[in-house]
Amino acid sequence: MTELVTTVGAFQDFCQHARRPLALVPTLGALHEGHASLVRQARSDCATVAVSVFVNPTQFDASRDLERYPRPLEEDMALLRQAGADIVFAPSVEEVYPEGFVTLVECSGPALGLEGAARPGHFQGVTTVVTKLLAMAQPDAAYFGQKDAQQLAVVRRLVTDLNIPVRIQAVSTVREADGLAMSSRNSALSPEDRAAARVVYRSLSAVVDLYGRGQMEASELEAGCRHVLESEPRIDRIDYVALVDPITFAPASPADGNPVLFLVAVRFGDTRLLDNVVLGG
Repeated sequence: MTELVTTVGAFQDFCQHARRPLALVPTLGALHEGHASLVRQARSDCATVAVSVFVNPTQFDASRDLERYPRPLEEDMALLRQAGADIVFAPSVEEVYPEGFVTLVECSGPALGLEGAARPGHFQGVTTVVTKLLAMAQPDAAYFGQKDAQQLAVVRRLVTDLNIPVRIQAVSTVREADGLAMSSRNSALSPEDRAAARVVYRSLSAVVDLYGRGQMEASELEAGCRHVLESEPRIDRIDYVALVDPITFAPASPADGNPVLFLVAVRFGDTRLLDNVVLGG
């Protein structure tokens, strides 16, 4: 039986009395199989699994994106029950940010470039709400998807710098049959854009192929990715292709001998898709 609570007090009370180890899976809602994989992994690892479903307004850089973000709580609850969640915390905005709330948590380092540059204030919203959720639940582990690799790096930096005693567990990206990374944003694509969006995975596969054939130069790997993306006329904009260190998010190259992340962000109309692969390691 999956319990639903909407107040901080009820959520804290549950977590304080839960069997340990306790896992936390933070989400924005509009859940899909990728989220279910996080919950199933948490269920496998821990005695109790808590999931937050909260459309956090402080991490949206455009009010239009916030307004149109889907909120299908009943469907989310059905998915979470099947995946094995013990409790779902689905608070109102006022419950998380009550009148008089003025404290923000800001991270630099891995939060500065790429998504941080494209979406000013986004990571401040993420780090603030994640800090609050970790303080409420005080879990032993928290689960995040590898698809949002920069968010993962920021959260890892956050808990290290603030000495928060929680293990951050990454879970591999779950993909559709054609390779597109599962995302709540996919539902906003038109049928034509959804068909075209498979090019994102093809572009990353091209990078993996180049790397597998011995290409170590960052500029050549990035050019190979762009060549595939630019072949798709329905892409409105390539925000970036980049090779970075997976921990610091500083520019990196496979030629350095360490694992690197290859990331891509593209836009189909108002919908922005992110994906990545690890090279090496």
